[in-house]
Amino acid sequence: MNGNGMSKASVLLALWGLAVTPAWAVDDASEQGSAPVIEQETPAEGPQAVDETADGPYLSDWYHQNLTVIGSKNIRFGPQQIDDIYLEYEFFGRKGPLDLYGYIDFPKFFGIGNRPDRGIFDKGSPVFMELEPRLSIDDMTGQDLSFGPFKEWFVAFDYIFDWGHNSENRQNTLYAGLGTDIDTGSPLGLSFNFYKRRQWENYGAANENSWDGYRAQLNYSYPLGTFDNGASLVYVGFTNHDFGSDLGEGNSVRTNESTVATNVLLYQFTHLRFMAVARYFHNGGQWNDGVTAPFPNASGESFELRSTGWGYYLGVGWQF
Repeated sequence: MNGNGMSKASVLLALWGLAVTPAWAVDDASEQGSAPVIEQETPAEGPQAVDETADGPYLSDWYHQNLTVIGSKNIRFGPQQIDDIYLEYEFFGRKGPLDLYGYIDFPKFFGIGNRPDRGIFDKGSPVFMELEPRLSIDDMTGQDLSFGPFKEWFVAFDYIFDWGHNSENRQNTLYAGLGTDIDTGSPLGLSFNFYKRRQWENYGAANENSWDGYRAQLNYSYPLGTFDNGASLVYVGFTNHDFGSDLGEGNSVRTNESTVATNVLLYQFTHLRFMAVARYFHNGGQWNDGVTAPFPNASGESFELRSTGWGYYLGVGWQF
């Protein structure tokens, strides 16, 4: 997500400025895979006013962070849909060549979820995290590499780790490639990253320990307005399209591609923030929608994969 010409962190930084201005892991045939509400969606410029420093309303003038309680419904990253209430620590910022975004989730932190849900206190994954640093090639070389609408170029990474209690319940994935911030000539913020995927652990899937496929990632944001009470309303979105994988070869349950499109409304004050998220999954987690799963559900019954459709999140958090 980005504000004009910003990346995920960039986007978030832009949004932050508006605020201060006015797994699937199968365990007993269940899925664990929290994944973020906002997996790359916070602003990247940070406070601009002279008095908005570490002595201002936040702990840092560039490293922005928040804690958010999130309720999720019909999340389709794994073979079974997950409902969960969990805690998320999110951070983002821009300093020198480093453009940073990341989050750490604590699945089922409050002990509330549907039957397939597992988390930190019931032998599921205690931590699900994603780290998305980008390093500005322009800054590191001292050269202005912009041309046309492409404002800045980055070496881009996206690292995902799900700390399951054994390798069959663990994910360890690195995406690496190039990124750019795009000047739209409007309040619309836009950035694009293109990655190649290195897959290590993947919940026991056939593509473990291999280079398997690519990801095209588009981040976008748009300020919707500010209010007399000091709050701001912002739309943030991002789409991840994974393709070129071999996971579906000879396996009708899995696919070679997957798309997830996330739409976020952020209503935020200096510290307090509320968010509502609608996320569309197409073959989420590279599970083939409509196919009968090769294992039973938690009730011992056969079930059909529902990896295509909408999932939802609501959250309330504190920015500091």
